Parts: sequence; C-alpha cells; structure tokens
Amino acid sequence: MKELFEKKEQWSQSDIASIEYSLLQGVMGVRTQEAVEAAMTYANYLNSIGITSSNYPIFLKVLGVRNHNVIDSLLGTRDPFLFMSSIQPNYFIVATCFSFLAKYHPAEIYSKTLGIILGVFQATYNNPLDGYNIYAPTVADINSLGKHLIEDKGQDDLLNRSILDILDKVSELEGLGKDEEMEDLAVHAHNIRNNFFDSTKNLVQVIPNVLLRTEDKLDPEVDPRKQVPLKEAEGKPAASSKKSSGQKSTSSSSSQGSGSQKQDSSKEE
Repeated sequence: MKELFEKKEQWSQSDIASIEYSLLQGVMGVRTQEAVEAAMTYANYLNSIGITSSNYPIFLKVLGVRNHNVIDSLLGTRDPFLFMSSIQPNYFIVATCFSFLAKYHPAEIYSKTLGIILGVFQATYNNPLDGYNIYAPTVADINSLGKHLIEDKGQDDLLNRSILDILDKVSELEGLGKDEEMEDLAVHAHNIRNNFFDSTKNLVQVIPNVLLRTEDKLDPEVDPRKQVPLKEAEGKPAASSKKSSGQKSTSSSSSQGSGSQKQDSSKEE
C-alpha cells in the first residue's frame, strides 16, 4: 500500500506535446462558441507576428478551418490575394492549396479563403513552366479549381476572373512538348475555360457532375459570443443595482411619508 501512494506518474515531453496537439485539434474543429473564440484569438496572434518562411505551415493549418470568423482574424486588413506574397511558392504550399479546393463543394468555400489560394496560384503559375516544375497539377487538381467557377456570376466576378486567368496560364503549357501529361493538362484547362465562356456549353460537359454538386445539408458555422467592452459589461449590473436601490429608497420615503400622514390625522382626531 505504501508503494502505491509513493508512486509518481511520469510524463515525457512527447506525451505533453501530444495532449497539447489534441486540445488544439479540438479548438480548430470550431464546433463550440468557446472553440471558435479560442481559434480566433490564436489566429489574431498569428496575424500579429506575420507569416514567414519558418512558420507558414501553421498559417496553412489555420487557413483550412471552416469558419469565416477565424479566417477574418487571420487576415486582418490584408488583401487575401497578397496574404502569402512574401513566401516563395513551393510544392508543399501549392499541394496544400489544391487539397483545400478538393474538399470544398462549389460555392461553399469562404471567398477570402479562396482569394488566398488563388493568390498562391497566381504567383506560382505566372510563368507556367516554372510553376509546373514547382508543382505539376493533375487533371483532378484542375477540376478542383474549375468547379469553383460560379457560372451565374460571369467573368466580371473577381474570383471567377482569377480562376479563368490561372486556367489560361496553365493552358499555355500546350505545345511545349515536355511530356504527355503536361499536354493533357493544358488542353483540359483550355476546355474548362472555353466552356465557361461559350454560352452554348456548360462546365458539366468537362468537369464530372459529382464535383459540381452543391451540398445543402452542411453544418452551420458556429459564431462567437457577442463581445462588449469590459467597462460596459461591468457597468450594466451596477446601473441596474443603482436603479433598484433608487426605487427602494423612493418606496421607503413614500411609506414613511404615508406613515407620518397617518400619525398627523390621528393627532387631529
């Protein structure tokens, strides 16, 4: 029995780090108001320190959060298209951005999140061949990009126009003769772009229909609790208390006055 009470549980640094990671995963799941608020605070902190070549994977992790409040906190006042402009595009960044596009349904992705992703693609494929050498997209990747075109909005929409410009850059790979995969990719990008502009055609003719379906039964975003200044929050109960005490004193004065009136009337009798 003595040994049982004297036994000390040991925790390694990896054990503690695993617990921290598990808790952070819960925060980034943004399923409760407390988790959303914690994620917003974390995103605000990242915004304050700025994105660098040594911390950008964490920014990408937060970028994948499905909550516009968190993304707004991460961005602050910055232009989404320029958010990652200080970081040289690389395979990891571009592959991660394509994976984000793949997991979202059309019209589901937050416009600022999409703007950040498109900004990365604009920087990467501004020179199509250099971009292809950084990350060679597949036909599936190009479908994931093309499915976020909103046909009802037309080419004047900023996000639509940006996607079309990127597809145009990728289509310039046609005829360079590097390999057959690159040629097929360029032709496919051209076809998506052409079908968008051609009023007699639709995207469903070049992109699988299953990718173009919208999801109507998505879980609603959780919003944070309404925040008010601390003084205002503390002032309301105080004001209420004063008002209450004022009513009591008035009531007391009234009752005293009425009592004195009764005494006066009894004396007169």
